[in-house]
Amino acid sequence: MTRPEPLPLAYQMRQADAAAIAAGTPGLTLMKRAGHAVAEAALRMAPPGARVVVAAGPGNNGGDGFVAAALLAGRDCRVTLALLGDRERLRGDAALAAAEWQGQAIPVREAAFDEADLIVDALFGTGLQRDLEGEARQAVERMNASGRPVLAVDLPSGIDSDSGAVRGAAVLAQRTVTFAARKPGHLLLPGRRFAGTVEVADIGIDPHARTSGVETFANSPGLWREALPRPGLDSHKYDRGHTLVLSGGATRTGAARLAARAALRIGSGLVTVASPPEALGINAAQLTAVMLRGCDGPEGLYAILKDERFNALLLGPALGVHAATRAMVTVAIHARRSLLLDADALTSFEGLASELHRVFHGAPAVLTPHEGEFARLFKGHPDILDPPSKLERARRAAAYTGAVVVLKGMDTVIAAPDGRAAINENGTPYLATAGSGDTLGGIVAGLMAQHMPAFEAACAGVFIHAAAGAGFGPGLIAEDLADLIPGVLRQLLS
Repeated sequence: MTRPEPLPLAYQMRQADAAAIAAGTPGLTLMKRAGHAVAEAALRMAPPGARVVVAAGPGNNGGDGFVAAALLAGRDCRVTLALLGDRERLRGDAALAAAEWQGQAIPVREAAFDEADLIVDALFGTGLQRDLEGEARQAVERMNASGRPVLAVDLPSGIDSDSGAVRGAAVLAQRTVTFAARKPGHLLLPGRRFAGTVEVADIGIDPHARTSGVETFANSPGLWREALPRPGLDSHKYDRGHTLVLSGGATRTGAARLAARAALRIGSGLVTVASPPEALGINAAQLTAVMLRGCDGPEGLYAILKDERFNALLLGPALGVHAATRAMVTVAIHARRSLLLDADALTSFEGLASELHRVFHGAPAVLTPHEGEFARLFKGHPDILDPPSKLERARRAAAYTGAVVVLKGMDTVIAAPDGRAAINENGTPYLATAGSGDTLGGIVAGLMAQHMPAFEAACAGVFIHAAAGAGFGPGLIAEDLADLIPGVLRQLLS
């Protein structure tokens, strides 16, 4: 399985461009290749003879637009070049590209976007550093109001390349042509929605030149499939790990059972639910292959963990938000087993993230908050909560805690303490149902029980969980998910 290419941050992309130029490829050559890729994509959206308005900005993105406009005019398209700013103020490669455009360049405010068959958005790309305002914002709003299809160059204008955030206003594109590699802003929301279908054009920038700094990936099997557990001919259930899932009280038992069943389905050789005394009968009535142990608070968990065969622990789903939950988390941390904390185990530390500051002592640990739990856990830590980028927030949280952080949502980010991160893109809105997160926790804990490294287990768990949900579609409830796991695994392991 080929390892996926990294998703470069804006500064890494600038380094890659500079490396290509330093290696002997002139910047204008890169620009012409980019413009050619844009023109070819435009012709797939609008045939020769179509009316095309190319909105060109004052930088290199606009230079790509000038190249594309000339090529489209040569293919019998009726092209209007609408420029933001003065042609005389263009510099560098953009000025050279503009010099090869033989037609007129009208002010962008005069462009008749609503009369176009296709709009090519070449205003701003990955270099955008501020919110759009004035004439630039008006142009973007007019493009969107036109109702005409839009092809974005590199990134829809107004979308932040690193965070996917809208900088004041953003072009809503049907398709985007980007260069060398996708950027985080193509995958993170809301950027993913604004970018539409994204295609990557090879313009001669070596992907391996982007080696400076941390690496970000689209979450795909190439990241972790080699680490997926595969039982051997001589394997037995004790080789495949033993996952312990803590249950809530008598009226809060379902979440633990959902997680436990998912851990069993993903391959954990044994799974046990640790239940408060008052819930033992309820859990016993509904568990079969999953085993059951009584567990009376932190002292009970400490006694259970004297058995070192319990090598992966899941705490949080419906466990209760109180000091006793915090105490059980402390017991679990000191047991130095693979550990996943979710839901109530995180909310019980509201405003107390400092108690989890690098306390995992090198033992594998995963935290799986949604945005609300994340905000509660890191209350009082503006350095973690304030960055607009979900990717950066997850990275900072992982570095602070020393755990892998899975910041959930339609664009789930998985971040490791060493800076690696992955953005998931196979999610489905049908997973927005009660118990879905509990199932995800069980999948990841079950993979860690089988000795899969924490970052890879979290990435695989998020992908498998999403694939299972997408495969079912409308009507999905959490009880369906565990039984869908084997089908996803068959495809991954075939």
